[in-house]
Amino acid sequence: MGAYIGIDLGTTFSAVSYLDENGAPNIIDNPNRSAGDNITPSCVEFQNDGPVVGQQARAKLQLRGKAFGRFKREMGGSKTYDVNGEQLTPTDLSALVISEMKKIALSEVGEIEKAVVTIPANFANEAREATLAAAKKAGLQIDHIINEPTAAALYYAFQSGEDLHGHYAIYELGGGTFDVSIIRVQGQDIVVVALNGLHKLGCVEFDEALFKLVSEKYLKETGEALDPLDYTLNQAEKDKISLSTRSKIVAGGDDEIGDGSVTIQIRRQEFEQAISALLAQTEMLCEATLEESKLKADQINQVILVGGSTRLPAVRESIKRVFGKSPVPVDNVDEMVALGAALYAALKSDGAGLNTAQSDRISKMTVSEIANHYFGTIATVHNPNTGQDEQQNSIVIKKGERIPCSVTEEFFTARDNQTSVDVRVTHAGRLETDPQFVKIIWEGV
Repeated sequence: MGAYIGIDLGTTFSAVSYLDENGAPNIIDNPNRSAGDNITPSCVEFQNDGPVVGQQARAKLQLRGKAFGRFKREMGGSKTYDVNGEQLTPTDLSALVISEMKKIALSEVGEIEKAVVTIPANFANEAREATLAAAKKAGLQIDHIINEPTAAALYYAFQSGEDLHGHYAIYELGGGTFDVSIIRVQGQDIVVVALNGLHKLGCVEFDEALFKLVSEKYLKETGEALDPLDYTLNQAEKDKISLSTRSKIVAGGDDEIGDGSVTIQIRRQEFEQAISALLAQTEMLCEATLEESKLKADQINQVILVGGSTRLPAVRESIKRVFGKSPVPVDNVDEMVALGAALYAALKSDGAGLNTAQSDRISKMTVSEIANHYFGTIATVHNPNTGQDEQQNSIVIKKGERIPCSVTEEFFTARDNQTSVDVRVTHAGRLETDPQFVKIIWEGV
């Protein structure tokens, strides 16, 4: 039988894991990566002999038309990428990254029994469908996807070595998205109580904030605009990482900026001020999620970190302001999602391919998710105030409803002998009745 694998398709980095013979998830090493680096850049470069995924592509991101990255943020949207005159979609590029993860897995496990791909908890329906389409295009039959914070929670409960009880916050801040989930844990039974997220907030925004800060100082020093090729976002990312352990740095480090005659010094305090508005957004979302869970901050046992951006000292101080406690230190914040996804792949299987040790481990786990949006339909209702019939979005499944679920609501035809109805299925991030402010995700007769 084949292996059970989990793929974390990240905005900036991706990872793949498998369930070993003892029922424990393990990250699969990429032979093309640097030693000790267990994640692969989610970047694609198109060369004459075909696409290349990984570090080599990431190094060329700033060269227009050569390499592409951060396309996960556009999943389900209309954006396209011009590659030698051909328009590729974010789904096409994501499929190439998933194919690379699949190739890495096959080199380790030989055959794949079941695979799960993770998604941000805040992904809209179109982005979820696009992710499934990318997996199919990569040659993987994916029956289940799992929200990234839930996958991380599953792994945390698995590896903790202690019997967890109570409520925990999963704080995920990675390359491109922010998610916060409140979960209830009883041993290895995980129930998602409330969740929220921001589709475009992560290390990309932090890197851009540092780039803007360096650009402003360069302009002040030289009177000239900083060329993005002289100080790239990759360099900004390196400087951001350096500022996590140092109080001040020279922008670019060993790499010269411009002609090398200008030295730009950045203090950590300046950088933290530049990202303060971004962190304020995460704090407001954490507070809203606590409110939705009907819990106070002091009722949260621990805050569990997921994603590389959580290494920033300012992020950890922000968490402490909201929850009144320091987050739990975790060594593998970049790998937890992929590791949890491998567990979920085994959990959602029929169990026929599991050995005794794997079955024993998996049988102790349960996961219960919730709807991340409000789902409904647009119907015609009579407004007694105006005497007119009006279109209204009628909520059928509420955000936070335990899924899978079945909800029944009756609607009626508008006139006698009517033989068909136009049906529109909607979703929205908030409780919204005005059809102008909801998204139609399906329509038919």
